[in-house]
Amino acid sequence: MKGRKRAAILISGRGSNMAALIEAARNPDYPVEIVAVISNRPGAPGLARAREAGIAAEAVDHKAFASRSDFEAALEARLEAHVVDLVVLAGFMRLMTAPFVQSWTGRMINIHPALLPAFPGLATHERALEAGVRLHGCTVHYVTPGMDEGPIIAQAAVPVLPGDTASDLAMRVLHAEHKLYPAALARVARGEAPVMGERVEIVPGDLMFCE
Repeated sequence: MKGRKRAAILISGRGSNMAALIEAARNPDYPVEIVAVISNRPGAPGLARAREAGIAAEAVDHKAFASRSDFEAALEARLEAHVVDLVVLAGFMRLMTAPFVQSWTGRMINIHPALLPAFPGLATHERALEAGVRLHGCTVHYVTPGMDEGPIIAQAAVPVLPGDTASDLAMRVLHAEHKLYPAALARVARGEAPVMGERVEIVPGDLMFCE
């Protein structure tokens, strides 16, 4: 496919969503080419998985820098070196400064394991169970300076079943994430996702239900 967008995936761990995105990008009709995987943790298992898939993979260790801004300058240099159009966060466990986020406005996306705006932050599955919700899920959204506050691109919902543990729910949501993230990234690359700053309405097709 001509004119594919060039994307870098940022990870901190095993990279299961990264693997789903790489697999989707093997299809020549997919509108995104994964050109790099970068981790802030040199020992992240996802780096080896990316290399096995033939993707350039490297670490920019945040612990090697005196400040967040120094770390982000090094990360920005690597993104520029790979000539990246889109930045895709997939389990990247670092909060970005506002200047870095704003430099990628409309070009950086994240996946969150909850149906935002419900349950931003951590421990989403435990909190969903405590709240007694009947539906849980995941959200792909643009990254903005506020944590988990960016405009929603797509969501997938899963049922909360009687007797679910947090681990049960996490696995069900992760399965949904692996379907949702490639589809949402494709929407962004094709220009079909909501534009930054627009009011987002959930309509049929945006709220995807995964068993």
